[in-house]
Amino acid sequence: MDTYSQQPATRPRCAEIRAYGKAIAYTRNQWEYLIRYASDGRAPIDNNLLERDIRIFVTGRKGWLFSDTVAGARASAVIYSLVLTCRACSVDPYDWLNHVLAELPQRGANDGIDDLLPFNFVRKRDSVAENTG
Repeated sequence: MDTYSQQPATRPRCAEIRAYGKAIAYTRNQWEYLIRYASDGRAPIDNNLLERDIRIFVTGRKGWLFSDTVAGARASAVIYSLVLTCRACSVDPYDWLNHVLAELPQRGANDGIDDLLPFNFVRKRDSVAENTG
């Protein structure tokens, strides 16, 4: 148990029905997670990056209600996932998509496509830069 919860005299005394009372109660209930954040400097202070990444799903939600098929909805999810993977790998989605769309028609039906994934595109681009530079 942490020192904060062992010292009830330090706990704020306010009505739970007030907004600040609810905020303080929430903070007290999340104390374990707050001290974990403070003990590890690698943890971000907020989740803005995640919130920004899922915003496209939230704003597209109404449009997806009119998806005609499960296959169409699945295809949209795959595209969103690949674009967010590009962003996570610091790959420009436009450059990556141009590369993939130029490369796919040259491949056979049974050829693998793992090398076309965004995280492998980074490695390929880096190795080409090393060889030419």
